[in-house]
Amino acid sequence: MTYPTRNLVYGLSFMAAVMVLGVVGYLLAGWDLSDAVYMVVISIFTVGYGEVRPLQEEGLRGFTMLLIVLGCFSVIFVSGALVQFLMEGQIRRALGLRRMSAELKKLNQHTIICGYGRIGRMVAADLKSGQRPFIIVDKDVRRLETAREAGYLTLEGEATEESVLLEAGVTRAAVLATVLPSDAMNVFITLSARDLNPELVIIARGEDPATERKLIQAGANRVVLPAHIGAERISHLILFPEAAELIDDAEKSQHLKQELGDLGLEMEEAVIPKFSPFVGKCVGDLESLHSGAFLVVALHRRGGGTELRPGRETLLHAGDGVVAVSRGSNLAKLLDLSDGK
Repeated sequence: MTYPTRNLVYGLSFMAAVMVLGVVGYLLAGWDLSDAVYMVVISIFTVGYGEVRPLQEEGLRGFTMLLIVLGCFSVIFVSGALVQFLMEGQIRRALGLRRMSAELKKLNQHTIICGYGRIGRMVAADLKSGQRPFIIVDKDVRRLETAREAGYLTLEGEATEESVLLEAGVTRAAVLATVLPSDAMNVFITLSARDLNPELVIIARGEDPATERKLIQAGANRVVLPAHIGAERISHLILFPEAAELIDDAEKSQHLKQELGDLGLEMEEAVIPKFSPFVGKCVGDLESLHSGAFLVVALHRRGGGTELRPGRETLLHAGDGVVAVSRGSNLAKLLDLSDGK
């Protein structure tokens, strides 16, 4: 709790205590509850109306004077604390905006994340873990407040507007990720960003597979279809439940992909079709193609079970899942070739 907030809470608590004390005092003097509450209110806030009942007893007069003094003090204290509380919020907001403006000008070769929804949150968390500078652009004030609480640099505005992209430093940025749930907005942002920075790497989200071509034509370097990826993942888990031990550990999987990427390699997974020329052949036959472009590291058997580091003489069967390390070749296309070449 900040200092102004604490003062405001203390002031309101003191005022409430004074009001309760006043009501109890008048009740003990024989007044009814309605008259007691009314007398306490006009005394504390010094309205100046006449007394509800004549104050002829010396003790009751002294009690009323004490109530007026304590009430005035509580009102003054609460008023000051309230002003301090409101001013602190304005000052903090002004300083925060100035700090963000200064940090925006310092950004260079950074990433712009358009949209702070479910995917935007995950992207921001990963970039923070990777210590990559980035800024979040969104028009939703509540989402931006959540992002700022997480320590992220934010910019309020509509990412489809060129002025907002320029303020986010699109001309100095290295990557722009537009992850809004609207395909039309992602296409528009991609067009605007590509026009402002021809060298920018643009990664766009797409909901409808038919939008992928439009995003590429608009200037996106990569298009990600979350629904398609999720469906493939679910299908894979249904077909090969034992594969979890190989790919479910997110930390190990990410580390492995990074290590392979540094070597110019990537991991691929594909199912052997029923009429593939590799049905009944050995792992060595697959690895010998394309001058050793593939290295089989695991087999997910159709009947169940996973074979890690299978030998070159291991037979391949229809429906088996092949996990291989390659140099950018298309494993799925290779397994489906009619002549095996």
